[in-house]
Amino acid sequence: MNAEMDLARQWLAKAENDLLNADNNLKSEIVPYDTVCFHCQQAAEKLLKAYLVARGVPLPFTHDLLLLLEEILPYRADAEMLRDDLALLMPYAVGVRYPDELFAPTREDACEARKAAQDVLEWLKSHLEGLFL
Repeated sequence: MNAEMDLARQWLAKAENDLLNADNNLKSEIVPYDTVCFHCQQAAEKLLKAYLVARGVPLPFTHDLLLLLEEILPYRADAEMLRDDLALLMPYAVGVRYPDELFAPTREDACEARKAAQDVLEWLKSHLEGLFL
């Protein structure tokens, strides 16, 4: 196993933990929707970074999912299909971590965020099969 794939698998494991956190919270009696949305954004970010690391691309220091997408597009133009999902997740990188009564995600928002994160995971699975053991 090469060093890039090993590191990419570490990013994948972190992303899978974020998805598990989101799923566990969605099953709870009391759901912190902001936390679910945050973990979905984090999962997508880590999945994109896993792809870049596996390709040997230096990672930009960013939470900007659309910037990460731009880094991927030269290698996989079909990643463009993720743009809407990534745009949906972008506000959850920072905005939900601080008190703001105008930005309080709902159950619908959390479910949409979870689906968007799943779309990113499925894209990665179809384009980097060797990452998944």
